[in-house]
Amino acid sequence: MAIVIQAFSPVALSLGALDVRWYALAYVAAFVVGYWLLRHLVGAGRGASLLNKKQMDDLFTAVVLGVILGGRLGYVLFYNPGFFWTHPWEIFAIWHGGMSFHGGLLGVIAAVFWVAHRARVNPWRILDPIAVVAPIGLFFGRIANFINMEIMGRPTDVAWGVIFDGVSDTARHPSPLYEAATEGLLLFALMYGLWRFTKLRARPGALSGVLGMGYAAVRIFCEQFRAPDAQIGFLTSWGLTMGQLLSAVMFVAGATIFAVAMRKK
Repeated sequence: MAIVIQAFSPVALSLGALDVRWYALAYVAAFVVGYWLLRHLVGAGRGASLLNKKQMDDLFTAVVLGVILGGRLGYVLFYNPGFFWTHPWEIFAIWHGGMSFHGGLLGVIAAVFWVAHRARVNPWRILDPIAVVAPIGLFFGRIANFINMEIMGRPTDVAWGVIFDGVSDTARHPSPLYEAATEGLLLFALMYGLWRFTKLRARPGALSGVLGMGYAAVRIFCEQFRAPDAQIGFLTSWGLTMGQLLSAVMFVAGATIFAVAMRKK
């Protein structure tokens, strides 16, 4: 017996003529909580304490821009280049949805390397605590995906399958919730535990590599329940999705970064 849920409104609240969407609130919550936790990790002297307050503020601004610009451009290039080629003005309509984690990740890496270059510090000593914090943003983002009824799962007959009343009569896996639990809560517990109770933080790049491998692994797993993007479908006859392909590349990159970090003296 599927769970029937009334379809959510994408607008969380209206302030006069301004509509505040759940997606925007998710980003605000992710940045606020993530920045607070990052300051906690840095301020505790366990990480990139090489940055002063002004540099931390610059880092926050650069990371926000990296997430938004990288995430949007990643979606445009990886998932729907044909549509945006003919509708270029839609590239800026981020309120319609369409963000790529892999693109956002590249944007964050570029932002951190830029800030690290200006501060003359090792960028991996900044990326490692960010890697600990990143799953928090993934958690809020996936909850917003579920509220917006985006990236829903494949049809299913499991008891916890979800039907959005008035939208579809087909029960589907609540795949955004699977991803919130694994990419968000589980991965955060793993990363924080490694940061707090191991010496990996003493090897710049090691925790960044772990995040790359960990995210890739849980994303490939969750893609088994998530419906492929309608404009792409499956990339192969045996069911490979674009998310799995990008995550496989990410796993190899993460493993390489981890191996190099562990070999350095």
